[in-house]
Amino acid sequence: MYTGLLHAHNGFRWLVLLALLISIVLAFTGWFGKRDWNKSDKLSGLLLVLFMDLQFLIGIVLYAFVSPLTKSAFNDFGAAMGNSELRFYAVEHILMMIVALALVHIGRAKSKKDVASWKKHRSAAIFYTIGLVLILAAIPWDRAFV
Repeated sequence: MYTGLLHAHNGFRWLVLLALLISIVLAFTGWFGKRDWNKSDKLSGLLLVLFMDLQFLIGIVLYAFVSPLTKSAFNDFGAAMGNSELRFYAVEHILMMIVALALVHIGRAKSKKDVASWKKHRSAAIFYTIGLVLILAAIPWDRAFV
């Protein structure tokens, strides 16, 4: 079960990153190109949030129930804080990903509430980009292609 979930989580990351990049490009081109907020902007934001929520669900199952790394960290949390790999998975990875998820949700919510199209695009561009930076910082790149 662990291997299957880990492969799903690793593979699904690329869909999340692709959806995030597409949403960011649409947001910035809409903002600076003064383009109206349209159906593709709504759809890209919806798919982004959907993919991120699904990725988070897989990740939380790994984190809380099946990952031997987090199980090891939880057995002796104090010692885990002295081990950079265990600390990364037990604290840093999940914390940065939760913040990134929240930022993307905030960006989508603000883009739905703003009235002017340029404000919708601006909100999406800013929040999605900050989320992307956090996600890129929190990805375990040494395992990215496993």
